[in-house]
Amino acid sequence: MPSVKLKKHAPDNDMTPFVDIAFLILSFFIMATKFKPEEPVEVTTPNSVSSQALPEKDAFMVSIDKDGRVFVSMDNPQARQLLISNLNTTRNLGLTPAEIKNFINAPSVGVPFSQMKSLLSLDPEDENNKNAIKAQPGIPCADSTGGELYYWVRDALVAYSGKKLNLLIKSDNSTKYPAFKNVLNAFKKNDQNKFLLVTSPEDAPAGSALFVTRQKQISGGK
Repeated sequence: MPSVKLKKHAPDNDMTPFVDIAFLILSFFIMATKFKPEEPVEVTTPNSVSSQALPEKDAFMVSIDKDGRVFVSMDNPQARQLLISNLNTTRNLGLTPAEIKNFINAPSVGVPFSQMKSLLSLDPEDENNKNAIKAQPGIPCADSTGGELYYWVRDALVAYSGKKLNLLIKSDNSTKYPAFKNVLNAFKKNDQNKFLLVTSPEDAPAGSALFVTRQKQISGGK
């Protein structure tokens, strides 16, 4: 008796469940992700050639915009909490836990101590507050003592007590020297004479020792 040959069909996979799962995962990440707030200060740094990479953690950065406004930022959330808690106590800021949390989440801050509470009481996600957040006047430091910036640097060092803190200065290409010098005064008053400048990296000149080193690194040391 002849055998019956069954026709072969390509497998028919229903991809609908997979598509549904993919959209559910995508929706979860969109709704759960909190985007970084917009920086209140814009700084166009000068170009430089350097073989040293800037530290990506344990950093306290002072930014100076073209108008001489000074802002501070810190990468470590735990250190930011210690910093603002110290300032809240020593400078009598009267901040609430919610306002302290706003500081921890803020990308940078640049106001006098007298305006800290009003700034941190604003909801950064409210469109009506964005202009006020951008219009921060900067941290006062226009004297030989470093002004209020002295206390920011002091308490940042306290927050990193026993550990190394990388001090960074990010200055605009158009910043006037007196504004830069005032920041240096705040560092010196805290006995901090070593810091790194944040610049826009550019290629080393062709034929220079650094250029040759980088070419060897690219080619795998050959």
